[in-house]
Amino acid sequence: MELLPKLSQNLLEILNDEEYYDITIEVVIIQILVAANELSLQELIPYLQSFLIKNKTNWMEQNFNLIYQTSFENNSFSELQKYCTDLMAKEPVKIFNLLNFSSIPEKLLITIIQNDNLQMSEIQIWKYVLKWGLAQHPELPSNVTNYSKDDFNTLKSTLQQFIPFINFDNLTSKEFLDEVFPYREILPEELHVNLLKTFISLSDPNIKPSDKSKPCITKKVNLGTIDSKIITSQHAELISKWIDRLEITDELTSPYEFKLLFRGSRDGFTRHKFHEICDNKSRTVTIIKVKDTNEILGGYNPIKWESDNVWNITKDSFIFSFNNDRIEDHILSRVMDECKALINSSIMGPSFGDGDLTILRLNYYTRKEYCRSIKSSYEKSIRKTTNNFDVEECEVFQIIDQ
Repeated sequence: MELLPKLSQNLLEILNDEEYYDITIEVVIIQILVAANELSLQELIPYLQSFLIKNKTNWMEQNFNLIYQTSFENNSFSELQKYCTDLMAKEPVKIFNLLNFSSIPEKLLITIIQNDNLQMSEIQIWKYVLKWGLAQHPELPSNVTNYSKDDFNTLKSTLQQFIPFINFDNLTSKEFLDEVFPYREILPEELHVNLLKTFISLSDPNIKPSDKSKPCITKKVNLGTIDSKIITSQHAELISKWIDRLEITDELTSPYEFKLLFRGSRDGFTRHKFHEICDNKSRTVTIIKVKDTNEILGGYNPIKWESDNVWNITKDSFIFSFNNDRIEDHILSRVMDECKALINSSIMGPSFGDGDLTILRLNYYTRKEYCRSIKSSYEKSIRKTTNNFDVEECEVFQIIDQ
């Protein structure tokens, strides 16, 4: 291992001679970086990260989405993570002005705009979010005055996840009337009415409202970047409120850290792997993405998982669902039969109630694992159907006080 630093330097010198490669040196280095992590060549990783940051910043900015996704796939890439975090907060315009800006994933864009230290005005944030949303629908008319009701609904469906993170009352009344009011139909009705009342009452069009009331979840709560392929930090904030038995409009004063324990695509979609990693871990949230649907299902277990084939008693567990990734389109179902809140069993993965949410249960006849959700021990059904389903992704997080 002592030769690795020297080998790293020689390798980078060779790679820097791009005439030998049909693909760019930067892509090669990213591939080597990922391979080095998989092979546990930990001494090589800092050299590759440092080389990219010191010598390839222009390329990294132009390919920010690739750098971001790569860096947050593994905690070993801490230098790249810091680079991404700093760029998002201090120079977000560089990201927003990319030629491929419209291809930035929704979750990444949400992560950027919810940063409390974002060095950008609120009107700039709104304009870039709007630009991104319009780019997703090139079929929409170029002039908003020609929009039909269906056109507004299309844009609203795309941008509804971003609205809670934009502080519209940090705009001047002129900014609101010029840039937001024409798109008023994509705003929630209550927000639209409140903003109209606030801005119309201002006598000076260049003054911002003094009333900072927020009708939606605010971005004051800093939950950080959640390591999830299924949910955003906005989902995590609402789940945190459910854990504390708060209303959706209440302020979350003590946010939790969502520490990733298990990911099916990484660790294996089996009940054995789940128990191997998550047994004896308490205060966990299980999140699953239902295959071939827009459904997100999940549950909170305040006590530890085990494999001892017994019921666990608690009054604080709950299950939930989101549809189309929409925060407002959710179902929360708290446990009613405390004696059958959770079942620990070696023949199934995380399971809530008597079938209310069962993940990776073994069918003795087919010897295959399946998932299902039927109302039994909890308040209400979280699915519209009782049919068995397959899982596209499954994640388990441990909830930790910050």
